[in-house]
Amino acid sequence: MWVELGFFVASLVIGYIFRPKVKYDSPKPGTIEAKAIATAGAEIPVLFGSREITGQNIVWWGDTKTKAIKKSGGKK
Repeated sequence: MWVELGFFVASLVIGYIFRPKVKYDSPKPGTIEAKAIATAGAEIPVLFGSREITGQNIVWWGDTKTKAIKKSGGKK
């Protein structure tokens, strides 16, 4: 039992060390830094679930304003 637990912990440590580094290239809020443009006659992709759409055709860009979230104290 302890041998299996040791292998499990060792595999977790090795997986953490060798995991791929992810770059987040998402645009900052309030900016429109799109790499695609609206093209007349192009298909509009319909997405169900969570997927990455490459070569998209932007037909609408949503609310780009940001608003700070302010929390009030715990006293009533």
